[in-house]
Amino acid sequence: MPRKNEPTERQCAVTREVQPVSSLIRFVLDPEGQVVPDLKRTLPGRGVWVTATMESVAAAEKSRKKVFGRGFKSEALIETGLADRVDALLQRVALQALSMTRKAGELVTGYAKVEAALRRDAVVGLIHASDAAGDGIRKLAAVAAGREELANGCQIVRLFDSTQLDLALGRSNVIHAALLAGQASENFLARVRDMERFRGYSAASDEQSNA
Repeated sequence: MPRKNEPTERQCAVTREVQPVSSLIRFVLDPEGQVVPDLKRTLPGRGVWVTATMESVAAAEKSRKKVFGRGFKSEALIETGLADRVDALLQRVALQALSMTRKAGELVTGYAKVEAALRRDAVVGLIHASDAAGDGIRKLAAVAAGREELANGCQIVRLFDSTQLDLALGRSNVIHAALLAGQASENFLARVRDMERFRGYSAASDEQSNA
């Protein structure tokens, strides 16, 4: 959320389009003059705002003098690979949010438990490891489709491999998980949408990856 009394819209330094701050990434200079992302939009100092996509951040790095030099009104140092670092940071934030869903009791793991949750609980999202077998994914999708309230309202997440899920949840062999309704789950799904937007994912591409 924007800081108190701050504008809810900003101009992208690359496209010059005015957008909601939720669609932008704020960058600031650290004490050494390096450009760093401020995902929470809370760090002190002048900010430069860039559309929250990998393409726009890469373009900002390429035109660093025009975008960051002009925006900060001073020399701005950038280590090569700014877009990749932002992507890694978004991923880390999302996995931290996933860990919080477990602590909040809003996560069920394991094929059998996920299947049972889909039949009886308020499930708001399904997580499948990116290296999960297609057969299990299709079977769980069929169970979800059998409940009218889940057919169109259950977000599917396939951004993380099983190793990443294991580390985030402190468990082994996490392949399938269900997110139960709650604030922690909603926060995680919001972070997932941030990642998808940054990477340029679309509903069509997601359907193709699940096929």
